Amino acid sequence: MHQAALHDRFAGFVATLGRGPGRSRALTREEAREAFAMALRGDADPAQVGAFLMLLRYRGEDPAEIAGLIEAARDEAGLGRGGIAAGLPPVALDWPSYGAGRTRGAPWFLLAALALAQSGLRILMHGSNEFSGGLGVEGVLPALGLAACLDPGAVAAGLERTGFAYWPVAAMAPGVARLLGMRRLFGLRSPVNTVARLLDPADAGASVDGVFHPPYIALHLGVAALLGRPALLVLKGGGGEAERPPGKATAVHLQVAGASARELLLPPLLAPGPRGDAASDTTALMLRVWHERSTQDADTAVAVCTVVGTIAMALLALRRHATPEAADAAARAIWSGRRPEPGPGAG
Repeated sequence: MHQAALHDRFAGFVATLGRGPGRSRALTREEAREAFAMALRGDADPAQVGAFLMLLRYRGEDPAEIAGLIEAARDEAGLGRGGIAAGLPPVALDWPSYGAGRTRGAPWFLLAALALAQSGLRILMHGSNEFSGGLGVEGVLPALGLAACLDPGAVAAGLERTGFAYWPVAAMAPGVARLLGMRRLFGLRSPVNTVARLLDPADAGASVDGVFHPPYIALHLGVAALLGRPALLVLKGGGGEAERPPGKATAVHLQVAGASARELLLPPLLAPGPRGDAASDTTALMLRVWHERSTQDADTAVAVCTVVGTIAMALLALRRHATPEAADAAARAIWSGRRPEPGPGAG
């Protein structure tokens, strides 16, 4: 098809979304899949893609539309069933990390994922913290003796060797990363952020997911149900990350295939009180928390409770425990049993 014809075809999708009150409508799942595939391949003009993404945002993200976008993104990146994912060992937990909070501190959820991996679970984390104000996962990994995986072979090797792998979205799905970067031009997140979080590249047994704005919780759960995902746990997390705050009761929402979503209220793990400034978190503090066997001060005590609470949250997503209290007890044991020397993947 000639470029002009491709642009005409894509213009139809933009017009469907933007005709105005009473005339516009959401795209069907199939239309969204076709349109996003065109955007990822470069078949649409950049101006059309920008209009398309902002119209989707302005209208409000629709579960069927997002499901179609995800299917197109997985196809374009080779992540469809029988594609790249088929070359990976079975993964227990999918862990997206696309936080963009200006006030985020250290990625304590990373230590939770590493401790879970040492307990015998395979964890695949993917993401980009390009727009986050805190420490990014990829920048912290070298201090922990790890590195980002830049191709499926490295992902598979990391999962086999340590039980953990981090796959930057720029390496996993370059087209998605390119469209995520358009945030610099819009000054706003686009639906591509939702797409990236829900890519689930290894078809894992469960996923944990954090959102910044509560209305996105129902959207993410609805998309997971449409896609037939085995289990997804979503919470409103700091900066949009899947991380449990330790000083307050936290509502999490669990969607299991074939059942209605349910809400669980996780108890606080710390007494109320002032907390340190997250902006002062450093890689050195993360290493202290990872290596030390006892909490020496308020900073590490808060961090340890954050990590333990996040481990428990992941165990609930995996349906390993029926109650938050049982998950909290198991999480403490997993954290106590971690092996910080000589590295997170030892043994």
